[in-house]
Amino acid sequence: MDGGNDLEAITRLESAARGTFGWQVRLQRRGERFGRFFADRRHGGVEESLAAARGWRDALVQRLDELAAARVCARSPRNSSGVVGVSRVVVSGRAGVEYFFWQATWCPAPGERRSVRFSIRRHGEDGAYRLALEARGGAIGDL
Repeated sequence: MDGGNDLEAITRLESAARGTFGWQVRLQRRGERFGRFFADRRHGGVEESLAAARGWRDALVQRLDELAAARVCARSPRNSSGVVGVSRVVVSGRAGVEYFFWQATWCPAPGERRSVRFSIRRHGEDGAYRLALEARGGAIGDL
């Protein structure tokens, strides 16, 4: 976790009537819920079950973060350029005329999207592609 709250996503459950004593871990990411109960009796006591709950939570958060990073950074099978955020675009104009571009797209802030196109006719296939790569790299600073 972020180190701020040691009990984040962890709740103590005690019910003498049901004989339930332990720690409950509950997380939700991208609409999917995750949870597990760590009984004191099974783990050898209150502190041991809490340690098990923390360990499970931390491992789960790490795995979910890795999956999210892989999802964001993985190349889509639809990506023909080989670079995330750079694509070849065809725009249909009047009378069926087609214009070909290489386009760079990025998000400067949450909810904001920017893009720039480079004409293949004007710059050539390789030149327009190179310009789109440079624009994308300059915009996000990682290329």
